[in-house]
Amino acid sequence: MMKRLIRKEDGNTIVLFAFSLLALIAMTGLVIDGGKLFLTKSHLQKSANAAVLSGAQELTNKEDSVRMIVHETLEKHSENHSLQNMHITMEDKVSVDLTKEVRLTFSQLFGFDTAPVNVHAAAELGTMGKAAGVAPLGIDEGLGLEFNKEYKLKVDQTGVEAGNFGVLALGGPGAATYEDNLLYGYQSELEVGDILETQTGNIAGKTRSSIKERINACPYPEGETHHRDCSRIILIPVYEKLDSGGKQLKEVKIKGFAYFYITKPMDSKDTSITGMFVKRAGTGFVKTVNASKGAFSIRLTE
Repeated sequence: MMKRLIRKEDGNTIVLFAFSLLALIAMTGLVIDGGKLFLTKSHLQKSANAAVLSGAQELTNKEDSVRMIVHETLEKHSENHSLQNMHITMEDKVSVDLTKEVRLTFSQLFGFDTAPVNVHAAAELGTMGKAAGVAPLGIDEGLGLEFNKEYKLKVDQTGVEAGNFGVLALGGPGAATYEDNLLYGYQSELEVGDILETQTGNIAGKTRSSIKERINACPYPEGETHHRDCSRIILIPVYEKLDSGGKQLKEVKIKGFAYFYITKPMDSKDTSITGMFVKRAGTGFVKTVNASKGAFSIRLTE
């Protein structure tokens, strides 16, 4: 009888089942609560990334504008209350820290009611070295480039020296191609180091009508250069002249990109576009170049 009692394992089975059930519950809790934490962190990180990327667009404007855009973006993601810290360095970088307490479910059985989720995101400006949407105009790097100073981009070759004429044949020559590129931007990407051909022929008429259309399409008062959707602002290459062996400039080399704000329409006799260069962040790619021309691209850094 003693041998039968020693060999009887019903009690061991119950104990093993209890431990197995406890382990199963613990694993279930880890899966459910872990999934909840993962989804929360993913949403929080996406919200933080969107906030700094949007805010970085205003780093060339005003610090208050950066803060406003960050708050607006977080509000759209229902995470404004999660903002713990925001750090801004104008013309350089914006970063945020978000924190959120997540209420746990099964983990409460083990004394854990909530768990914190923390994320960090930062976006910075870099010199634009590659971009699409470029206008078929340019300026010689040797002429200098100062911001908020009036410049005239000449679109007629008559009476000018080689190098001052900055009309570019993007995607091929022809007035129709030029007009389309001036209105909507050249859709293929250009980058620093690319060699471009200059445009020939009389395109002053196409320029006047296109500039008028761009000015009329911008709903903001003249001089307000910070609006993201103002069609008065065009992206143009800053170029280096290449020796063509003659008087006519035939090719140029891209040295950088700049944003040009059109200040006034052209009258019937104008052969130049009047405007000024402004600092601005836009859509493009960062590339290491010798000097910034005021056109920046944005990238996540942390």
